[in-house]
Amino acid sequence: QVQLVESGGGLVQPGGSLRLSCVGSGVTFSNFAMRWYRQAPGKGRELVAGLTSGGGAPIYLDSVKGRFTMSRDNAKNTVYLQMNSLQAEDTAVYYCNARLPGYDYWGQGTQVTVSS
Repeated sequence: QVQLVESGGGLVQPGGSLRLSCVGSGVTFSNFAMRWYRQAPGKGRELVAGLTSGGGAPIYLDSVKGRFTMSRDNAKNTVYLQMNSLQAEDTAVYYCNARLPGYDYWGQGTQVTVSS
């Protein structure tokens, strides 16, 4: 059974930082394209960052470039999203996604709230 579990969300003040983690079981992350998505209240889900299985440079949503960094540790079957200089607009539920043709797995999400 495949399971992706996100953690690291919480309440942070504007300008603060959080590090999200996504740990997988029943799936080998190194074979998958890994992505972080987010969904803010009343909005659709949007792609925040992504990494291919081949180890190329991450891609980022324009509004998070220079503030967020995605990385992966294949030995730990874990991907991370380091989020710095957080803004109120970053408030959302963040989801981890593992994808291959014919396979599409999601975590349950972790809430990130940026507020003073």
